[in-house]
Amino acid sequence: MGKIIDAQKVVGSKNLMKLIIDIGGAVKQSIAAIGDEYEPEQLKSKLVALVTNLKPRKIFGLKSEVMILAALDGSNISILCPDKQVGAGSQIS
Repeated sequence: MGKIIDAQKVVGSKNLMKLIIDIGGAVKQSIAAIGDEYEPEQLKSKLVALVTNLKPRKIFGLKSEVMILAALDGSNISILCPDKQVGAGSQIS
């Protein structure tokens, strides 16, 4: 699990969002195509499910180190979040 500590729309992109995420002892950046569904203010302080063991890659010229998990239903995107309070860095099993 990670806690989003900052979220910003990526300048020049229609739907990309730059997320700074506390993963429990480390801070990582994610570039996610969720800007059509979410505003930055909705995401700040939100706990989200993540994949952290990915090789970093460039998306729209920005480094993305982790991937947030979301459900996709047609064009609707819903970020996967815990239903109870857990700490940043909690394992998903």
